[in-house]
Amino acid sequence: MNQSNARTGRRWVWVGLVLMGSLTTTGCVMSEKYEAEKARSLNFQRLLAQEEKRSAELDSEVKRTKRELSEYEARNRELSAQVEAVRQQAAQIQEEAQAMKEAALLEKKAQEDMKRLTTIPSKAKKAAAAVKSDFAAAVDQALKNDVAAELKAEGSRDVLGREQSALDAFDAPASSEVAMTHTVRAGETLYRIGQKYHVGVDKLRKWNNLTKDTIEVGQKLIVSQP
Repeated sequence: MNQSNARTGRRWVWVGLVLMGSLTTTGCVMSEKYEAEKARSLNFQRLLAQEEKRSAELDSEVKRTKRELSEYEARNRELSAQVEAVRQQAAQIQEEAQAMKEAALLEKKAQEDMKRLTTIPSKAKKAAAAVKSDFAAAVDQALKNDVAAELKAEGSRDVLGREQSALDAFDAPASSEVAMTHTVRAGETLYRIGQKYHVGVDKLRKWNNLTKDTIEVGQKLIVSQP
């Protein structure tokens, strides 16, 4: 009986020891799991803090990029306005240069025309003077001949009259070959000048090589043709 009780007591002791060992082992496992979960939680919190910091940096970078983009757009608009102004100025300079070139060509052509017109009358006058001289010499020679002595007074007067008429006839073409000019004054227009000299505007433009009705003060215009 005593032996049976002793054996039963030993069994319960072993059972208690086993239970205590199991509880101790379970406690150690639970402690390890807790520490692992705690470490994971701390690591997650650290990663979350890093992501929040990175997000803040990205937001700041986005704001800075937007601000720089706005500045670039404003500068681009300003540069575009400056380029447009330069283009307009270049076009205006080109138009002014073209106008000055055309004016210079017109002035040169007008000077050449005036030079030609002044040269032609001088040549005509010289030719008329030469004809007058030859005619007068011929008349003098005829008067010196015997024929002049035999001419009657009336016939002599007729010859002299014809001489004067011939001289007047030579004078007339010389004077008619000179073109008349008019110097433009302030307030005058091409139409008023044409009305003054009884000449059409089309003829004035043609004679003076004008492409339009614009004239300048001091400009010399041909208002009649020989």
